[in-house]
Amino acid sequence: MKAVVCTQYGSPEVLQIREVKKPEPKRNEVLIKVFATSAHIGDTRIRRVDPFLVRIIFGLFKPKKNLILGLEVSGIVEDVGSNVTSFKAGDEVFALTGFGLGGYAEYRCLPEKVKEGKQERKGLVAIKPSNLSHEEAATVPAGALTALKNLQKAKISKGQKILINGASGSLGTYAIQLAKYYGAEVTAVCSGQNFDLVKSLGADHVIDYTSEDFTRIPQKFDVIYDAVMKSKASKCRKILKKNGFFLNNYRQPKIIGDDLLFLKDLIEKNILKPVIDKIYPVEEIVEAHRYVDKGHKKGNVAVTVYTGK
Repeated sequence: MKAVVCTQYGSPEVLQIREVKKPEPKRNEVLIKVFATSAHIGDTRIRRVDPFLVRIIFGLFKPKKNLILGLEVSGIVEDVGSNVTSFKAGDEVFALTGFGLGGYAEYRCLPEKVKEGKQERKGLVAIKPSNLSHEEAATVPAGALTALKNLQKAKISKGQKILINGASGSLGTYAIQLAKYYGAEVTAVCSGQNFDLVKSLGADHVIDYTSEDFTRIPQKFDVIYDAVMKSKASKCRKILKKNGFFLNNYRQPKIIGDDLLFLKDLIEKNILKPVIDKIYPVEEIVEAHRYVDKGHKKGNVAVTVYTGK
């Protein structure tokens, strides 16, 4: 099968399309024919070795052989292992590959269930929301699950005030919608050109970070979510209420299969929707990464792997 292999650490040009062995599903796995994936900032950070921990996980001096990036996918189940009962060939699914990666390929095997000690939990594969295209669905798992787990950690609730830094990015656009779902009052921090976008998603107030330092405003918040990880808790202390939460994507609660099903339900009820900035064919993965590296994308960048033709 064809796959995008990260041949070295560095610029987007290290990503090359190569032939690799097609995976075969184990007894508890589904084989997904990948229709779409995403150029997620997590993928670009692994490629750029940011942080250094990337080298410990994926290879000290260069990436391990045939390292295929891709944190999330959407596609169709082509085959299932003998023990799989929740999925069948032909099912349209979306999934989080997580740090197992592998989304930048024509096929990816993922487990129906995962073991935790003596117990089993649903894997991070679910039937695709019926009202989304594969490109849209492929941008949900990594960004929306990360935003969800952060808000769950803060126990966000009705009437609370939350400030979201980086509100027009992937995590930010999902966080706005989820915070509004939970009944919070949202202040979105982004550039002025993205005000209309964040307001359309439910933001109650907006701050242009290019002209105002949000850490110096007089208001105080129950939750501050630094979705782009460009601030610090110490800098935000003055605008955080006593016993408030500062969030920055570290030390999240564990993601479980029910979280993905919860997002699917919100999407099908039109409560949550992905924001798509650009869609690239997989042949232009280098350009997709180059665009994400600029740091100005609105929402998500999707990548089409298979067109169905």
